[in-house]
Parts: sequence; C-alpha cells; structure tokens
Amino acid sequence: MTDAAATPEDEVSPKTAASLRAAMTRLFEGRPQRTDGRLTKENLYREAQVSRATMNRAHAILAEWDAHITDNGKTTPGEAKRDATIADLKKRLTKKTQECTLLENKLKAAHTAIAALFHDNEALRQQLDRGVSTTVTPIRLRGPRQSR
Repeated sequence: MTDAAATPEDEVSPKTAASLRAAMTRLFEGRPQRTDGRLTKENLYREAQVSRATMNRAHAILAEWDAHITDNGKTTPGEAKRDATIADLKKRLTKKTQECTLLENKLKAAHTAIAALFHDNEALRQQLDRGVSTTVTPIRLRGPRQSR
C-alpha cells in the first residue's frame, strides 16, 4: 500500500472490485453464470473471472463474503429450497407410512375375524349335517280342503 489512509479494498482496481461484488451477488442470489453455484471462494473468483491471488487482495470484499457466510450459512437459495422440499417429502412419507401401518393392522384384524367366522360357519354346517334326519314329515294344511 502506498498511502497510509488507503483501505484494504484499494489493493484491487475498481473494475475488479465491481466484478467480484457482482459475482458475489449472483452467487448469493443463486443465479451463477460460470460455476455450479456453491458458495465457495473458488466459485467467487471463477464467477468474477479473476485469479485467486487477485481475489485474495480484495480484503474488504472477502470480509463481506465471510460475514454473509457466517450469518446465512453456505446454502444457496436453490439448496435451501431443495432442503425444504426434502424435509416436506420426509414428513409426508412418515405420515403415509403411519397410515399404511394402521391400515395393515386393520387388515390383519379383519383377516382374523373372517377366519374365525369361517371356522364357526364350518362347525355349524357340520353340526347341521350330523343332526339331519332322513325322514321328511309333510306339513298338513289346517282347515278343510277345497276341491277344484
């Protein structure tokens, strides 16, 4: 640094600083142009199309980067949306799994009840078969018969 009053940002040109800030904004907003969008310093200098050494001389911008990462974490808006979707799907899956378990238990109970009714029915049929006599007694009509 040539001047004692110079800021650390003065170590890069205004054009480079603007490029780094624009790249930082694009990465934070989840709309990268030249990288995969992960919030890494490597992606920052690649997104800005400057060298790593040049980026490392932009102390004020790196301080802003670090502050943002500390406050907001390393997840991009797309990653946050993806994580929220995954959490929602996990919650829905848990609910559906519980419903399936409940229905399976009801099905098992119905199966047991049907089996018990079947066996009772079979026992009643066997009892009827044993108690049937071979003689059939005709039913008499009451009252006088009318002729035709």
